[in-house]
Formats: sequence, C-alpha cells, structure tokens
Amino acid sequence: MAKKKTRKAPEVNAGSMADIAFLLLIFFLVTTTIDVDKGVLVKLPPWSEEEPETIDMKTRNVYSVLVNADNQLLVRGEPQSVKTLRENAKEFIMNPNRRDDMAENPRKAIISIKNDRGTNYKTYLEVYNELKAAYNELREEMANRKHGKSFVYLPKALQKEIRSEIPLVISEAEPTNFGEEN
Repeated sequence: MAKKKTRKAPEVNAGSMADIAFLLLIFFLVTTTIDVDKGVLVKLPPWSEEEPETIDMKTRNVYSVLVNADNQLLVRGEPQSVKTLRENAKEFIMNPNRRDDMAENPRKAIISIKNDRGTNYKTYLEVYNELKAAYNELREEMANRKHGKSFVYLPKALQKEIRSEIPLVISEAEPTNFGEEN
C-alpha cells in the first residue's frame, strides 16, 4: 500500500503586513480632511493701549439691540421677535421713507448689540445671523438693481463699491451680568 503524502497548508508571509498597515494609516491621515467649527468670524480692530476717542453720533443712526437673560429682544426700546429683526434692520439701514427716527443713510447706520451673560449662545447667534443677513440681502438687492447680477458674481471692484455704499457696521458692547441691563 502506498503511503499518503500530507501536504502542508500554504502560509501567508505576514512579515510586511505591519509596513502596509502603517503606510495605509499615513495615507488616510494625510488625505482626510476634518471640519472644524470656526465660530463667528468677526474682524476686530487692532489692539491699542490708548483710550479710544469718543465720537459723537446721532442716536437716529444707532439701531440698538439688547438681548436679556431670558433671550428676549429689546430693539430701540421696543420688544421685538428675532423673526422680524432682519426686515426691520433692513428698513432702518436704508430708510426708504426718509423718516427722522432712522439712519440718515446706509454709511452712517450702526447696529449695536448688547447681550446678557445669561443669554443663550443659540439666541446670540440667531440675532447676529439675522443682522448680518440684513446687510447681505441689501447688498444683493443693490447688485441686482445696479448691475443685474448677484453680488457674489460681481467683479471684486464692484463688490467693494457696494460694500462701501452699504458698510457692515455691527458694534458689540460688553455683556452685562445676569439680569442686569442698563
């Protein structure tokens, strides 16, 4: 009787597996992008040790928005909803009816935000976004009216011209302590 030959099972050479895994790890680390929350992008003035100069401005040119600890808005002394803030801000900035209690012109309009330390961050962002959206819509409307194009499709020079006609001026005051509004 013939003897049966036993075959060995084929082996996989795992010597270079660690090298391959390391190379794949590096590849994925280099090629993967991770989204990072950037927060609210605000251009701040340069730091200075000097006292800022006081500028006399007409109260008609200031659109003051106060947000209390209960997340309620007080706009120019009147209670208001976040939902109506954008349209009211646009009307204030442009002053189409030439009212005496609104901005003289868009270049002189100043939006002032003051919140309470107890204000929810979500409410703060909603208010800030609505005010910024008011400026964006006004610029978009002017671009369409003057040039027949959307603001983002205009050349940089024309965008700069519109920005100078409707400058975004949002002033943020130091937050007050919980429940303390002046």
